[in-house]
Amino acid sequence: MTITDKIAKHYQQSISGELKKYHVDEWDTDIYYRTTYPLKDEAKVLELQAKGHTIEALVESIITKARDKDGKKIFVETDRVKLMNEADPLVVVRVATTINNDRITGSQASIAKE
Repeated sequence: MTITDKIAKHYQQSISGELKKYHVDEWDTDIYYRTTYPLKDEAKVLELQAKGHTIEALVESIITKARDKDGKKIFVETDRVKLMNEADPLVVVRVATTINNDRITGSQASIAKE
C-alpha cells in the first residue's frame, strides 16, 4: 500500500463515521457535523482567516459544515446574509467553534496502524 493509499484510507475512515450532534438551544435545532472535512472545504475558511476576516470565516464554517441528521447541508449560500446580519454573534461563534474544534481522538499507536 502506497503512502497516498494510506492517506486516502485514513481520510475515508474519518469521514465515514457517525455524524456528531450539537443542539443549539437558541435556534431550537440540532446541527450535525463531521470531525474532518476535505481541504477544499477548509480552503475558503483558512483564506478568510488569513485576511483577518474572522467572523466571515466562522460563518463560512457553519455554511460549509453544518448538516442535518441525514448528512445534508442545512445552509445554502444565501443564508450567509442572515447569519452575518441577523444571528446572535455569540451563538454563531459558539456553533462554529464547536464544529471546528471537535476532533477525533485516538491513541498515536492506533492511528499509526492505519
